[in-house]
This record gives sequence, structure tokens and C-alpha cells, in this order.
Amino acid sequence: MADTLARTRLDRGLDSLGWAGRLSLTSRILVVNILPLALLGGGIFYLDSYRKQLLAERYSLARIEAQITAEALAGATRERQEALVVQIGREQRMRVRMYDAEGRLWADSFALAEPSFQFNDVKDDDFSEDFAQMLDRAVDTIVGADPIQDYVEPEDPSADAWPELKRAREEGLSQIQLRDAPDGTPVINAAAPVGLNGATLLTTRNAVDITENVREARSTLGIAVLLALGASILLSLFLARTIVAPLRLLAGAALRVRQGRERSVEVPRLPQRRDEIGLLARAVSDMTDALRQRIDAVDSFAADVAHEIKNPLASLRSAIESLPRVEDPDVRRQLTDIATHDVRRIDRLVSEISDASRIDAEMSRAVRERLDLARLVEHIIGSREARAENQDHRVILHTYGRSAMVTGVPARLERVIENLLDNAISFSPLDASVEIEVRTEGDRVTLTVCDHGPGIPEDSREKVFQRFHSIRPEAEDFGNHSGLGLAIARAIAEAHDGTLTAHSRADGGTGACLRLELPAAR
Repeated sequence: MADTLARTRLDRGLDSLGWAGRLSLTSRILVVNILPLALLGGGIFYLDSYRKQLLAERYSLARIEAQITAEALAGATRERQEALVVQIGREQRMRVRMYDAEGRLWADSFALAEPSFQFNDVKDDDFSEDFAQMLDRAVDTIVGADPIQDYVEPEDPSADAWPELKRAREEGLSQIQLRDAPDGTPVINAAAPVGLNGATLLTTRNAVDITENVREARSTLGIAVLLALGASILLSLFLARTIVAPLRLLAGAALRVRQGRERSVEVPRLPQRRDEIGLLARAVSDMTDALRQRIDAVDSFAADVAHEIKNPLASLRSAIESLPRVEDPDVRRQLTDIATHDVRRIDRLVSEISDASRIDAEMSRAVRERLDLARLVEHIIGSREARAENQDHRVILHTYGRSAMVTGVPARLERVIENLLDNAISFSPLDASVEIEVRTEGDRVTLTVCDHGPGIPEDSREKVFQRFHSIRPEAEDFGNHSGLGLAIARAIAEAHDGTLTAHSRADGGTGACLRLELPAAR
């Protein structure tokens, strides 16, 4: 139930991925690594707000400069005003123009002296400057910046040619106007009234430093983002290759294994990898090997079942076919006994085969509990004596250690003990005893069943646990055992993380000992 809920939650989690779940692993790695850099690259557009802040500060500075200059020029003589226009223009690196009350230009710092600045000639720009201007236009387009009028010297030299001068004359207040130089740098015009006689002042400043600062920051950030983006893409592709390539290799091998076209397909184990991909590769390889072994075991088991059932069926068929032709009552009774014996043998085989095929499935679903192995043996011995299943054999139990607690499925462990007792009793001579020893040592509990039979040759001590392998005493009737008892017992022991092995008697006497070893309960 818990596994089902966990799988359901996992499926829901995978479904919640939506479109991301449909992308390839390489695409997802690229998206995850590039997205933060793309967000960082958005800082390029943030620089536009930085540029606006700088311009706002320059507006205030230009207004203050124009007002201070106008105050300085207001009370001066004409000659002094011309000298101040030249001096202020040269020191502040701006163009200063004076207009009289009728709007006529009568003083220009660029005409009275050498110009303090000049616009860059775009014809002489190199590639970096062209690229910077193109980037400026791209950013302005993306952020939706308001268009800015180009700076062009009017042919009419009067004050009315400048809108900011016209407003300053009409309103009597300083005015600011922004325009673009040919190279994309801002040109800030500030107009202010001079005194009370209607004269006006116009200052022009090319704020190249604002553009240079923004472009420098933008270029630095852009180059850093591009370099980081390139490195991220390369690292992402490398990471994707180290993950996706082995996964595709594993998927291809698993597909060929599933199709069953190539029996010799080997799932790569990637022993050089110590990460999760390597663990997955080795787990898939081990799982494939286990699956092949299981398939081989099923095929072998099916062949053995067919062989074992075929013999009693042939005997049963012969007895039934002979009955109509036999008149002698004694012979008919013998044939009937043979048929009855074969039917019982087939029934026993089918029951044992059914148990053997269900062990793995039942053990995976069974609930395990703590139990005392010694008490379980006592209970089994008492039940067998009550049913007279020990065939006059004395079963002796010895226990060593305070506790023989193990964790397991009681019904299945009882089946193991029953099979071991059946095996020991079938091999023991009449009136011979069967000894059971339960011992606890450290974190292991051992149960040993010993008989006084002929024993098991050393080269056959593993074969006796194979399905349908049986070495029976000569005096025992053929067909009374299926040859699956010890195989079933070992399968149950291994499902409990234990072992079942065959040994000779420790006292040197004749007979065999089968030893079940289980982990002690914590």
C-alpha cells in the first residue's frame, strides 16, 4: 500500500512538470544554466534607468549653471559680458550664447573664442563605436524609450529658432531641452532670462561622459554575461554529455535486452564512474543478470516439471490402458494400486511445484514478525508426534543461548523445519534418533538437523538443493518425494537473508546435518 502511494505521488510529481517534462535532459540542463545568466543580462536594460538618473542630475546642474551664469551677466557691461561668456564657456566646456530683448544673437563663445568642445564625426567611428551606438538603439527600442530630437544648428540665428529660448522669454523661467548629437551622445540646452531687460542666455553642453559611463558599464556587463554564457553553455553541454550519453547507452542496451534479439547483450557497468550514473548502470546490469538467471531458472524448472510429470503420467496411462484387457482380479488390483499411487504422486508434484513457484511472490508480500525459533521447533515436534509423523523416530532438541529470536514469516519458517525433519526421518534407520540443535552466537541464530543415515557425499552437498534432485534410500518406495523439499527450504532461507547448507556430523558418525542460519532479531 505504501509503495503504491509513493509511486502515485511520484507519477503526479512527474506530471506536474508539464512542458519541462517533455524537454530532453540536455535542453533542461541548458535552460536551467542559461536562465540565471539571461536574468543577469537583463541588467543591461536596467542601465537605461541609470542613464535617466544621470540625465536628471545633469538637468538640475544645467539649470543651476544657466541661472548662475545669467545672474553673473545681468549687471555687467557689454564688454564684461563678452569676456564672461568666453571664460565660462572655456572653463565649463560648454557653448554660451547671449540674445538681446529682440531675440538677436549678439554674443557666442564659439565665435568669440576657440570652441571648447566639438561633436564627434561619425564618419571616423570605428567598429566598437558603431556597435555601441547600435546597442544603444536596440536597448531604447526594447525598453520603449521616448524618441529624442537630433541636435541640429538652425539656419536662423535668432532666439525664436530655439523652442527652449522662446519659452524662457515668454515665461521668464529657465528651460531645459535634451537633444541627440550625431554620435548618439546627449546634448543639454539650458535657457534662462538675463536681468529684467528681456535678454536671454542659452548654454549648450555635450554630456559625453554620461554616454561613456553607461556604454562602459553596459559593455563590461555584456562581455561578462557573454563570457559566462559561453562558459555555461560549454559546461552544460559537457554535463549533459556525461549524463545523457551513458543514459542513452543504458537505454539502448535495455531495449535490446527487452526485445530479446541478442542473448549476449551486455549492459555496460561503467566501473570507472563513482557517481549516481555509475550506480544506476551497475544496478541495471545486476538487474538484467538476475532477470536472465530467473528466466533461465524458469525455463529449466519448466523442463524439469515436464520431465517429472511425464514419468507418472506414462505409468498411469499404461495402467489404465491395461485394465480393460486384464481379467485376473489380483493383477487388476495391482494395476489399480499403481494408478492410485501415480495419481497421488502427480498430486504431490503439482502441490510442491505450486509452492515452489509462489515462494518469491508470497515472501515479498508477507508481513514479518519477531519469533522464538526454539519455541517454534518445540511446537512442530509436538504436532508431529501427535500426528505420528515421526515414524517411531525420536526427535531430540538442544538449545544453546538465552534467546533464539529471529524476524521472519512463521508459516514459511515452519515449512523449512518440516522439510528438514521429513528429510532427516526419511534417511534415518528405524528407531534412530534425529537431533535438532538451536544455537545463538552473536548476531546469528543457527538451527541444525542431524540424522544417522548414510550421509551426503561432499561433492553432492550442493546438488541436493537443486530442484528435482533426490538421492533416496533403496528401501523407500519410489515417488514418495518430489525432490523439491530442500530446494523450497533453501529458497525460503535466502528470502529471510539466511543460508541453508549441508554438512557431515560433527561427532564423526554416519549421517548428514542440514544447517539453517538466520540473522538474529534486533
